[in-house]
Amino acid sequence: MDISVNLHKHDNQPVYVLHTYPFKETSLVVELFSQRFGRLAVVAKGARRPHSAMRGMLQSFQMLSGAWSGKNELKTLHSLDWNAGLTLLKGEALMCGFYMNELLLRLLPREDAHENLFQYYDSTLKTLSKEQTLIDSQSPTDGKSLAITLRRFELKLLQEMGYAVPLITDENDGTIIVDKVYRYEAEYGACDINATKNGVQLNGKTLLNMANDDYTDSQTQNQSKQLMRYLLAHYLGDKPLYTKQLLIDLQAL
Repeated sequence: MDISVNLHKHDNQPVYVLHTYPFKETSLVVELFSQRFGRLAVVAKGARRPHSAMRGMLQSFQMLSGAWSGKNELKTLHSLDWNAGLTLLKGEALMCGFYMNELLLRLLPREDAHENLFQYYDSTLKTLSKEQTLIDSQSPTDGKSLAITLRRFELKLLQEMGYAVPLITDENDGTIIVDKVYRYEAEYGACDINATKNGVQLNGKTLLNMANDDYTDSQTQNQSKQLMRYLLAHYLGDKPLYTKQLLIDLQAL
């Protein structure tokens, strides 16, 4: 028995598939988001063959139980099994899910555990599925539920990764004033409207509402969207998100 290999083998780990792409002639590289080990890349050998058992398991938005081994950055995937009940995403909710996956791929470093974010991602997928069901059934809705869910996930993602997104104090640690207009700049936070030309302009009420997870106000919805677009663009750099433009084309989510 090779003890060194077993030390780097992990079984029955909750994971989500974020993305796959071809590797060599018959295999795939699978980007996984795992509960205990964060984002990692594994090789699914033979997964591109028509009758591969692994091929049918490589589905996004379904919590799976994975087993892999390896001490290098690219590991070997041994198995995937169903972990929980089926989560159905379709329509705009499906695009929201792909957008979340692209954010995780772009922002999460490899093998950096974020268990709280994993749980939040899981619950957000379930929320998107329920909201799309309500939309499809034409139940009473303001039509903004999917967008609000994305704002919450974007904020949670940045906070869990350690990016400062102060919402209740300004850059000088003063308490945010509800009826004051601020300029919000990445890595500094809210400041006096005339202190800088960078960032985005928003009301103190928006920041306080976001801090309280209250997106019922239409101005908060609009300004929080502008704020999160600005912050994500700052941390993502020059390369745009493909799925974000698709969402904008759909309903300005």
